[in-house]
Amino acid sequence: MKLTISSTALLKGLMDVVKAIPAKSTLPILENFLFVLKDGKLQVTASDSDLTLRTVIEVDSVEEEGSIAVPARHMIDLLKELPDQPLKIKTSSDSSFECIWASGNSALPYFPADDYPEIKTAGEDALTVEFPAESLVDGIQGTVYATADDEIRPAMNGIFFDIDTAATTLVASDSHKLICYTTNDVKASEKASFILHKKAANVLRSIIGKEDKSVTITFDSSTAQFNFGETCMVCRLVVGKYPKYRDVIPQNNSNILKIDRVLLLNTVRRVAVCSNKASSHIKFTLSNGQIEISAQDLGFALAAYEKVLCDYAGDDLTIGFKSTFLTEILSNMSCNSITIKFADARRAALILPSEEEAESEKICGILMPIMVQ
Repeated sequence: MKLTISSTALLKGLMDVVKAIPAKSTLPILENFLFVLKDGKLQVTASDSDLTLRTVIEVDSVEEEGSIAVPARHMIDLLKELPDQPLKIKTSSDSSFECIWASGNSALPYFPADDYPEIKTAGEDALTVEFPAESLVDGIQGTVYATADDEIRPAMNGIFFDIDTAATTLVASDSHKLICYTTNDVKASEKASFILHKKAANVLRSIIGKEDKSVTITFDSSTAQFNFGETCMVCRLVVGKYPKYRDVIPQNNSNILKIDRVLLLNTVRRVAVCSNKASSHIKFTLSNGQIEISAQDLGFALAAYEKVLCDYAGDDLTIGFKSTFLTEILSNMSCNSITIKFADARRAALILPSEEEAESEKICGILMPIMVQ
């Protein structure tokens, strides 16, 4: 292999895929990038066997095509120290390769490309959908925090993509809270679904660039492939059946609170300072035109409350929540004002944008209450 490439372009390409390199692996070959030089382009692959990232980098010139596996950390560390300049890479017969720049060079070991495991992609029965890149990033960002860490129910550890012929909904839940993000921009010829693990979802969110307009998703029962720009991500899907989330969305909560989202968020944060650190419990006391938010920690003689004017229509109601869950939901919404619909102190509250913002905001949340004294 012999090529000349911009050091900056190579570093950018490697940084696009390095998130798939495991810190330590039972397969040492996976601690390397796979370089494949063919047809005037350098294809770089990184994988931890469950998650694979691949990108294509333009090169300045090619003298000899080939493929090798190169140490990921050493390569990244070297390129970070080089200013932008042409970099010549060439292999030698002693299983090492040289990186030659204007004022010096380095020698690093390489490994046979044949040792790199074959990457399994989606099968012939796979379904393909086009997802606007911005909507995909927003959907992951708005739901991934609500996923669980559940060894018994692995399906809860990812985002459920519920794809229909009219719209697509991304769902995440840890049994205490449930978040749905719906977009009408993604439709399929038939109803389908898959569960994307939270790790893969976070990596995908971080590598989609602002210049990317669309993401092509190809998936079967076990594998999903995401293509955008010159980058491809292949990952194993979570196998399991996702709960029927639509069945738990409240439909007839008649006690309705409308309030500024940031005002409520900041009030909850202030009052929660005096809540019990183990439970983070806060209490809402709702009456006509007013909400009182309170918390106390009897063990340390701490207490706080704050009254806020609001638009509330319904019965007088006292209900408790875990403050950390509520602040997560409120801080991950972007609307100006929200509507919270309550049934009673024992049933889940529905949190969604106020009606005038419902079209622009696609997020809704469900939060289970707690018993309060």
